[in-house]
Amino acid sequence: MSVVSLLDLGCEKNILSHQEDIHPVVVYDDPSDQRSLSLDDISSADDLPNETGLSLELTNEVVPYIGQRFTSHDSAYEFYSEFAKRCGFSIRRHRTEGKDGVGKGLTRRYFVCHRAGNSPVKVANENKPQRNRKSSRCGCQAYLRISKTTELGISEWRVTGFVDHHNHELLEPNQVRFLPAYRNISENDKSRIFMYAKTGISVQQMMKLLELEKCVEPGYLPFTEKDVRNLIQSFRKLDPEEDSMDLLKMCSNIKEKDRSFRFEYTLDLNNNLENIAWSYASSVEAYEMFGDAVVFDTTHRLTAFDMPLGIWIGVNNYGMPCFFSCVLLREENLSSLSWALKVFLDFMNGKAPQTILTDQNMCLKEAVTAEMPTTKHALCIWLIVAKFPSWFNSVLGERYNEWKEEFYRLYNLESIDEFELGWRDMIYSFGLHSNRHIANLFALRSLWAVSYLRSHFMAGLTNTGQSKSINAFIQRFLSAQTRLPHFVEQVAVAVDFKDQAGEQRTMQQNLQNINLKTGAPMEAHAASVLTPFAFTKLQEQLVLAAHYASFQIEDGFLVRHHTKLQGGRKVYWDLQLGIISCSCDLFKFSGILCRHALRVLSTGNCFQILERYLPQRWRRFNSSAFKLQSTPTDHGEKVIRLQSMVSTLVSESSKSMERLDLATEQVSILLSRIKEQPISTSFVSRDATVHRSF
Repeated sequence: MSVVSLLDLGCEKNILSHQEDIHPVVVYDDPSDQRSLSLDDISSADDLPNETGLSLELTNEVVPYIGQRFTSHDSAYEFYSEFAKRCGFSIRRHRTEGKDGVGKGLTRRYFVCHRAGNSPVKVANENKPQRNRKSSRCGCQAYLRISKTTELGISEWRVTGFVDHHNHELLEPNQVRFLPAYRNISENDKSRIFMYAKTGISVQQMMKLLELEKCVEPGYLPFTEKDVRNLIQSFRKLDPEEDSMDLLKMCSNIKEKDRSFRFEYTLDLNNNLENIAWSYASSVEAYEMFGDAVVFDTTHRLTAFDMPLGIWIGVNNYGMPCFFSCVLLREENLSSLSWALKVFLDFMNGKAPQTILTDQNMCLKEAVTAEMPTTKHALCIWLIVAKFPSWFNSVLGERYNEWKEEFYRLYNLESIDEFELGWRDMIYSFGLHSNRHIANLFALRSLWAVSYLRSHFMAGLTNTGQSKSINAFIQRFLSAQTRLPHFVEQVAVAVDFKDQAGEQRTMQQNLQNINLKTGAPMEAHAASVLTPFAFTKLQEQLVLAAHYASFQIEDGFLVRHHTKLQGGRKVYWDLQLGIISCSCDLFKFSGILCRHALRVLSTGNCFQILERYLPQRWRRFNSSAFKLQSTPTDHGEKVIRLQSMVSTLVSESSKSMERLDLATEQVSILLSRIKEQPISTSFVSRDATVHRSF
């Protein structure tokens, strides 16, 4: 060792020894760290080892070492921060030690792992709701200590303590960048985000635009979607009143022009808008027809003001999404969600749905139980599946897609016993015994697995394929949003009602594309009554029915696949009462007769499906015909029969130009004769009474 190094060591030892005789002033950057284990207990050696270097050039340094020198404590912090980022953790300033006064002796600084120390114990406050967030702190003892020295009037900082042992796993390079210490939105990016927010584009679109502008790979911006949402939320807090008041004025103006428009809202203690919900006349009418099973999707947010957005959606008789209502909430808590459910029922004249499907939200589950006690609550499968990549991709790796296929197979099983046995096998096969998401899914299985829901009507909403059309439907008005006051109008335009002509053309095309596959009279009859969407579902069951055998037993029929020697489904058929039911519960679940029941009907020489098993829910009709069927009169029944005949007429006529010309000619003659017939005054008043009740 050189003479210079020995002299340096002697000077520093004297300084450090002198400092120990004086009680230093200790300042904590984080008050909660006062309860942490003293870092001096880990490494109290301020003495510099023999290999101490003198060079201040740090360009080639990678790992901190005792004796390393820095011109300032900020440069030491930056160096250690870069080291931490490469290794998979972040750091924070822990505490500062020194004599009272600036420049009057040795000063120490401690930089610690972001998981150092322990989280403070919160005092429960009954009047204030507590956020149950798990702390990341676990008492990690990794740290870097630097000490300030002055030699010949020149001050510098030296590393006098370094521990690189962590009591937790370090993050991978593609994960460490998500730590708060490494996430930052520059002023320039803030300006662009603010501009984007004003135009109304979604946060996802903002992220894509910024990635393109900065030429970075998707997901590699120095901030996350959550950071952007928090920033947008801060924009909203700058002036939260102006747009919300404009929104109320907008709703009031719509109400003045259209008395059937419905909206409700609440104000907070400061008279600011808290929650608002609205619905249109066409939506209430659609709900009267198709409100038996609904989705209440609360996973979206109104971009410009980052407000939780709840959307009520159903499916019509053609399998197309139909809009019922919207609600904007300040907070997604039990109180606001309960209010949203109450207002929705009020909009829909107090009629609760048979089934409601929602996201996995415990507050929403509690609210549904309280406000809709007669409604079956289920979890929307596609909202669950959307979370799978973040839950299982890294856990399963290359086996993720294989596991996902197995999950869908289990999800669609009819038998509860088969589901639970298969679930156990799946856990064993993929090593998911301790996975908390798997445990949570199994605990909630009665709310999402098809085998548990088959006795409840779902209108096809449990089909994962339905998610594409519903998501596209929702995006029609989410992607068009600009400022808050105009959102109500934009929803009306996007949802109601500009593509009705296109939808009608699609329906007519589907009518022309119907092909009979079995040649059975039951199939032709169903094709003349049901919409193409519903008929396709029934036709699938009719084709499958040919593969089943039926055996008459004491109290019904046993139906099983021709390749099976055991098992099967039990079918009960009362010919006199015209009632047929099957233990598979497909009709209860979807409104479509199952292959087992169809096989029994075919065996019993039944050539038409019973009227009650061609439910109005899936028939071809217009709104007035549906209203009439709610009141069981001869007139209503005749209208329904006429609707069926007209549907058959359209279907048969469209098969050739000759048929179409003949039908057009004859219907024109018939229509002229009908218009010549007088209308009974008593019949008009009775018909008007029927309509007024709706």
